[in-house]
Amino acid sequence: MEGTVERTASALGEITSSFEIIIAEDGSIDGTDKICESLAKKYDFVHHLHSDQRQGRGRALNRAFRASRGEILGYIDVDLATDMSHLKELIQSIRDGYDFATGSRMLPQSNVKRPFKRGFASKGFNYLTRLMLGSKLYDHQCGFKSFRREALFSLIEKIKDTHWFWDTELYVRAQRAGYRVKEFPVVWTQGGTTKVNLVKDVFGMGSQIFRLWYEFLWD
Repeated sequence: MEGTVERTASALGEITSSFEIIIAEDGSIDGTDKICESLAKKYDFVHHLHSDQRQGRGRALNRAFRASRGEILGYIDVDLATDMSHLKELIQSIRDGYDFATGSRMLPQSNVKRPFKRGFASKGFNYLTRLMLGSKLYDHQCGFKSFRREALFSLIEKIKDTHWFWDTELYVRAQRAGYRVKEFPVVWTQGGTTKVNLVKDVFGMGSQIFRLWYEFLWD
């Protein structure tokens, strides 16, 4: 964890002189909360948000963004699966006028290393999202995203999912609202451990696609 914080801070320091790193630790029971506490004490730019109970990825992100102070917000997966050389483009995209930006593992120029079955499931999910929800993006779930604060907070209350579908719903709603969204290729390597349950979460996210499709049907 400390290595992640140090690498992220180093990369951010080359882009801006003012930044904060918020760790939204979601009811961990393996001692991660203690590590996060110590990091917040060690570094002034680190803020630790703890939850005694598991609330889900979406709720954790909501808490982190509401606690933030910046005008350009973003999040990255803690395992740094996306190469940090892309962080400058992620931030610069918002500076250049985009409202939302996201790294992509699905573009032809992307360089991705992941097990076949996870790649296959992800392609199927993204295809359905494009087909049923009208999204123009090829990868909705890469954990490497940035936003303009005002744009994010104009949509955050509308997001109903509290888990893995959170960012997909956000980016679909952003496109429907007419915001400028940038997708760019990244170098991405899957980390060692994942909390994604392939069967359970694929079915769960599939049901969320249908839920959002049905909502849009009556808009």
